[in-house]
Amino acid sequence: MPKKLTVEQVEQYCRDGYVSPVRAFPVQEALAYRARLEEGERKFGPLSVGQLGSKTHMLFTWADEMIRTPALLDAIEDLIGPDILVYQLTMWIKPPRDDAIVDWHQDASYFGLEPHEHVTAWVALTNANAEAGCVKVIPGSHKGGQLHHAVRQGRARNMLPRGQSIAPDYDASTAVEMPLQPGEFSLHHTLAVHGSEPNRSDDRRIGVGISYIPARVRFTGSVRLSAKLVRGVDRFHHFDPEPSPRADCDAEAREAHARLLRAYFASKQELAERYAKVQEES
Repeated sequence: MPKKLTVEQVEQYCRDGYVSPVRAFPVQEALAYRARLEEGERKFGPLSVGQLGSKTHMLFTWADEMIRTPALLDAIEDLIGPDILVYQLTMWIKPPRDDAIVDWHQDASYFGLEPHEHVTAWVALTNANAEAGCVKVIPGSHKGGQLHHAVRQGRARNMLPRGQSIAPDYDASTAVEMPLQPGEFSLHHTLAVHGSEPNRSDDRRIGVGISYIPARVRFTGSVRLSAKLVRGVDRFHHFDPEPSPRADCDAEAREAHARLLRAYFASKQELAERYAKVQEES
């Protein structure tokens, strides 16, 4: 029997590529996490994607705690087994009344992971409803394999670090919304096509995207990357271990974060170039 998800939710994930909503922790705990996050922003600066907002668990004690939340790990274990690594964590923060979007994409596009068993847990620390630009997903799209991505000109401001999106004529008419309350999370498959609209609400939309993988998954690029073991045993050692911060943004944590983040984004550049070459030859 599953630990956290119901049998029906596991079946839905296999069929549709997503499950939502699931409760990670109470609303008050989500608000406490938000308070710690915003205190960190006041001290150390914005949690921008590609900087402090990427691999944030290496810098902030609250994020290092969150990725180990038992309810999260139980749900992930229901889908990929008991030996679990965190490959990446990305902060998805939309200011109030902001026009930024996350264009239609698959997480697998530049991750370079095989096999495709990565699961994203998207954890809400604020209301993430339709008005706030909640995540939308296309049911069953994970069964279509890896789709072509490219940087689209003349599009709305895209929060994805490489600005990538699926071809503009992609049919998204079957997309469904995944609204979340603070402390709830959604789960989606690495090949599930998803995105989000602008935040039209009067509050920030704060989401934490945690990329969980089973220890058997490997990185296919030329450099060796890092990941954090959060449950079970790593018998494969495909990734270097990541240290946990002793205090928020302490010197040792910032040095390790900067070094490992450089390697991570260099790998994405390598994969993007490899992907572009394959597209040219096909």
